[in-house]
Parts: sequence; C-alpha cells; structure tokens
Amino acid sequence: MSKWREIRLGEVIEFNPKVKLKKGKRYPVIGIADISENEFNVYEKDKIIYTGQSSSKFESGDILFSRITPCLENRKIARVFLRSEKEGFGSTELFIFRGKENETLTNFISYLVQTDTIVLPAINSMSGASGRQRADGNFVKNLTVKIPDLKTQEKIAHILSAYDELIENNNRRIKILEKLAEEIYKEWFVRMRFPGYKNAKFTKGIPEGWENVKIEDICCLVRGISYSTPEITGGCGIPMLTLKSVKAFGGYDENGIKYFNGDAKERHFVKDGDLLIAITDMTQDRRVIGQACQVPKNHFNKLVFSADLILFDGLRVNKSYLYSYLKYGGLSNYIAMYSNGANVLHLNQNMLKKIKFIIASEDLQNKYGAFHEKTEKMIDNLLLQNQNLTKQRNLLLPRLMNGTIEVK
Repeated sequence: MSKWREIRLGEVIEFNPKVKLKKGKRYPVIGIADISENEFNVYEKDKIIYTGQSSSKFESGDILFSRITPCLENRKIARVFLRSEKEGFGSTELFIFRGKENETLTNFISYLVQTDTIVLPAINSMSGASGRQRADGNFVKNLTVKIPDLKTQEKIAHILSAYDELIENNNRRIKILEKLAEEIYKEWFVRMRFPGYKNAKFTKGIPEGWENVKIEDICCLVRGISYSTPEITGGCGIPMLTLKSVKAFGGYDENGIKYFNGDAKERHFVKDGDLLIAITDMTQDRRVIGQACQVPKNHFNKLVFSADLILFDGLRVNKSYLYSYLKYGGLSNYIAMYSNGANVLHLNQNMLKKIKFIIASEDLQNKYGAFHEKTEKMIDNLLLQNQNLTKQRNLLLPRLMNGTIEVK
C-alpha cells in the first residue's frame, strides 16, 4: 500500500520560487486572460521586454494559480509551457507553485491545487475591496494536505494526465478546424476571392447580388431572461447560457452554463445551432460584447439564455454565414462600437436592430454555410468528447488525491 502523510502545503512545494530575469531582455509573458478555465495548460503567445516591472516570475512547467476574484472561483489554474525561453513572467495576480525536490512532483501538485482541498479554503481566505479580493498566500501555504510517496504521486499524475492529453489533443484539432473555417471565410468575403469572383460584376463597390441590410431586416431580436441570484444558485433547474458562455473572440464556452429554477417563457428556449450575441460586458479580463456563440448541438434537452444575451430569431440569412461574419469578418467588433456605459458596457436593443452592414448573395451564403456546418459538426463532436473526458477526470481527481482510490 502507498504511504500517505498529513503535512502543510508550504513544506512540500516551492511557493513563488525565485526566478532571475535580465533587464532589457525579451521574455514570454502570461496574463490571467491567457489562462482558460477549461484547458489544463497555457502556452506562451507574446514576448515583451522585462524592465524590472512588478510581476510574477516562473519557469516552464510551473503551475500558475490565480489568486484574485473571480478568476480563482472560476479555477483559472494551469501549467505554463514556454518554447523560446526557460523563464517567463506575468500578472502579479498569480501564485506560482512548483514541486519540491525529494518531496513532491510538479505534475502531481498541479492536480492537487485544482481540488476543493486547496481552492475552497483559498477562496475563503480572500480579503480586500469588493470585486478585487485576493487570496492570502500565507494561509494557502499553511493548509494541511495529504501527500503520498513519490512513486504513488507519479502513478496518480499519470492516470490524470491521460485524460488531459486527450483533451489537449482535441483542443488542438478544434483550433485547426476553426482556423480552416476562418481562412475560407476571409478568402471568400474579405479578400473577395469567392467562387466565380473573376466574372463577378460590381455595382456601387459591391458584387452584384450583395446588399446593404439592417439587423432588423434579417431577424427578430429576442432578449434573454432577467434572473435573481437565488434563481441560479441552487444548482438545479433548466440549463442556461450566460455571458460566460461566450468566448472572448466568439464561440461557445461550456463553463458558462448556470441552472435556472425560475419561470421561463417559450421565447427564451433555444435550439441546437441558434445564434446569440453578448449585449453586456462586465468582465475585465476578456471583452465579449458583440461577440457571438452558437448553441451547442446534442448537449442539452432544454436550454434557455440570460438577459446578457440576445437571440437572432427567425434568421433570413444563412446562419453559419452570419456566425462567421460576426466571428471572423469583423461584424462583432463593428457592433461593439455602438455600445456605451462607464463600468458596464451595454448594447441597446433598439439601436442594435438599426445597425447596417453588407451581406453576400444568397447563393454564396449557402455555399459557405454548407462547408461551415460540416466543420461545426466536427467541432461539436470534439467539444462533447472533452465535456465527457472532463467529467470523468473530475470524478477521479478528488478520489485519487485523498487516497480513496488505491493505485497500483
């Protein structure tokens, strides 16, 4: 049998380990916005010059643990992997964890710090002004945890890593499919190299058959359900799409689902493939106003949506074409320009329906739509696989981490 012992977390990990950076050198930089709530790893995207600015510092393979609300509650926790340098730096709102030699493996600790044993006490330790509360590092270091021997740590991490590797692989495939859809859209409708473009006739600067429309010309706008906090805190009821269901650059985020136990009207129910946009923006780490998402297919029997979203109902254009126009063609950003507000940005529904833009001919819409629907079907299947893999991993995680399930 494996040997487990109770010990303070700070005694078996390196907490905010020292990392030396050279001033004037370019290093990979990671912000909290770069950490996804449904991806286990985070990779370098940008490099900037380190000038000695206040920051968290880490090495490739370290664990980044968000300490500020609401990022900690949303479990923005990931291992960082760098390509160009061994070291990097990032937001001051991150704790950095690393395994301690002869005590713990970083891979094992990366799973331990995702459990309620660490996350919930860390949340309870938060202090500070409302909306900017931060977890207490000393409190987190003094948490009592159960740690097995190194051989058992390795076995547990290997089991859980198998799930995450499959999820990572699916995420890479999703990104490739999304990039393909984007490139085809831009080739046809941005670079204007659509099928038959060489013989196309132009009138007033646009191809024949294309037209100027307002949003109210192509659909009806239906706003979602206004709800009270008690109606979504019970964890039961009808699944509800929320502002968090929309990704920062368009697309569906499965972590945005809440459960609504109030009264829903028929008009607030959505179907597979329905198109919605965000009309409110209350997040600082990801701007979503004007961004679109499609209702995922085969995920829910019933589904409603919140008042932060608007449904494009009864569309009179190809749905896949319009979704791609919003996501890849700049229409979402154009719509967002009409938002207003100080702390909270908002799109007015009456103003929204008057926004004008140019749409392609029906024939081109349908040709692109047929291609995009096949791509979306493949993406939906991969998302569903990831949803199931994540559920299975999350069921195993606490049991493996407290020794309930014995590994051999």
